[in-house]
Amino acid sequence: MLNPVMNDTKWDELRLAMYALDPTPAWSTLSTNGYRYGPDSSGFIIFRIGGYKDIVHVDIHVETSDQRDLVRSALKKIHVPGEETADRFRVFGYLENAHVADYV
Repeated sequence: MLNPVMNDTKWDELRLAMYALDPTPAWSTLSTNGYRYGPDSSGFIIFRIGGYKDIVHVDIHVETSDQRDLVRSALKKIHVPGEETADRFRVFGYLENAHVADYV
């Protein structure tokens, strides 16, 4: 069973924080129906189309160490459930019952 860990307000904070970065990072999503979208590098303007209720997670792809630092700083300011890997940040919209997430 999936449990929501984000709400529309937090998704909007994420969208605005990423859109404000220069360059805007590419992103991709996984939906509750299994559909994967992206990566999309056109920016976070279209991120909210269709709403946020079906986003299991969003991956924010980073290409350089400078971009990584900018994304990390922006995520820490808005305090979202997620993780950092070698090539991306993942922000969770839902977690399974046994899964616990750190906050970026």
